[in-house]
Amino acid sequence: MWIIDGILAGLIAGIFMGVFSQLGYWLRIVRSHLILVDGAFALRLMKQESGTVANYAVGTIIHLVTSIVFGIVYVAIAVIAGFNSQWAAAVAVYVFVLWLAMLAVALPIAGQGFMGNKIRGTVWLEQLVLHIIFGLSFWWALGFV
Repeated sequence: MWIIDGILAGLIAGIFMGVFSQLGYWLRIVRSHLILVDGAFALRLMKQESGTVANYAVGTIIHLVTSIVFGIVYVAIAVIAGFNSQWAAAVAVYVFVLWLAMLAVALPIAGQGFMGNKIRGTVWLEQLVLHIIFGLSFWWALGFV
């Protein structure tokens, strides 16, 4: 069933992206840690105290739910448009659009500025690498599930 494929592939890709984001953060390569940005933003919206544990807890939930939604949307597009969801070029285009949306919409809404420039000028590159990891793991997971 296609919806289960989207859920599982999105979840798997979200886990890979989250793990690499965390590793990059620990190694001080990545400053735009998606989970912490999501968690801090959500807690700020709910007018709740934010701390490391709360940011990670809320951010992880948001990140994984968002990844699942993106997985379902992609597979739905493939079903409606009538192409094979494992088509690498389609996955690449979809993830490229997600990357652009992250830079132009999500990061500014989260208070991090256009392209995340309030975090660091190279956030666009960090996010590109993380989205490539998401795309590759999503594509792999679509073939696996």
